[in-house]
Amino acid sequence: MFARLRALQGRGVSRRGVKAFTLVEVLIVVIVLGILAAIVVPQFSTASGDANLSALTTNLQTIRAQVELYRLQHNDTYPTLAAFVAQMTGRTTVAGAVGTDFGPYLMTIPANPFSGVNTVTNTGTPATTLGWFYEETTGQFTANDSVAHKAL
Repeated sequence: MFARLRALQGRGVSRRGVKAFTLVEVLIVVIVLGILAAIVVPQFSTASGDANLSALTTNLQTIRAQVELYRLQHNDTYPTLAAFVAQMTGRTTVAGAVGTDFGPYLMTIPANPFSGVNTVTNTGTPATTLGWFYEETTGQFTANDSVAHKAL
């Protein structure tokens, strides 16, 4: 750029003839971009939480429906906690043992989207086991990562 400027000055053209942005113009653009970023970024900050909540709700609906289907096909008996994963992801007999009559109901036990854990338990308080809570006597299946999610 300086070589061009020197060449132009040699022909009688001053530095004012070269078109460029002033410092004030550049600062105004930076300020406007900063204001736009301040408006847009907070709108996207809750998007991941909303997506996790949606995934949690969908997982709960799917698992609960499959637990009820298991109960209907196994003489009104829910899967046991000790064999929950095997009974829900494998084929079973009417008695719930490994067999070929029914299932599988789920391909895998999905991970809780908020904790990333897919363990199923019926002990502990929310936020200590961070997976799923299952009560085999009632078939209740809930998230076990927070009190708010347990209510879903």
